[in-house]
Amino acid sequence: MTEETQFVLDSVQESMDHAIVHLDREFQKIRAGKANPGMLNGVMVDYYGSHVPIEQTANINTPDPRQIIVQPYDKSSIHAIEKAIMAANLGFNPQNEGELLRINVPPLNEERRKDLVKRAKVETEDAKVGIRNARRHGNEDAKKLEKDGLPEDEAKRLIEKIQELTDSYIQKVEKLFEMKEKDILTV
Repeated sequence: MTEETQFVLDSVQESMDHAIVHLDREFQKIRAGKANPGMLNGVMVDYYGSHVPIEQTANINTPDPRQIIVQPYDKSSIHAIEKAIMAANLGFNPQNEGELLRINVPPLNEERRKDLVKRAKVETEDAKVGIRNARRHGNEDAKKLEKDGLPEDEAKRLIEKIQELTDSYIQKVEKLFEMKEKDILTV
């Protein structure tokens, strides 16, 4: 395998790794009944005139599986944080206790669980699309290398290796989805 083909293969694998990491991050946002500080990822707080992630404005922890505690670093920003959590439309209603916000995570009903599985399925499909796009770019690069003088059998081997990578990453995505689905549907 030449240096160029190895580079193409490495870049394809890196792109596919990014798709898996992104899927994992998105799955963390989909709650499965138990409280997780990651549920508040993506919540942006209007903090002294600029929008910053909630993690930069408060300490977030889970004392038990049904509660999230948000403790602002700056006590005066508690109302802005509360407003941001409600505006994020996560289905949470934070209780302001002066120095901290207490969020009770309600148990999931059957309908909500099915909706969350659908959302997880959409994220899974997005990850598969990302993996297929990485394959397509890798195949295009292989064809360019062939035009630039790479032997035809070497280009075919590269395309076959890219397809093997694609198949293995699609399987990883399917396994991640099955685990998340089981996690969501477990009462």
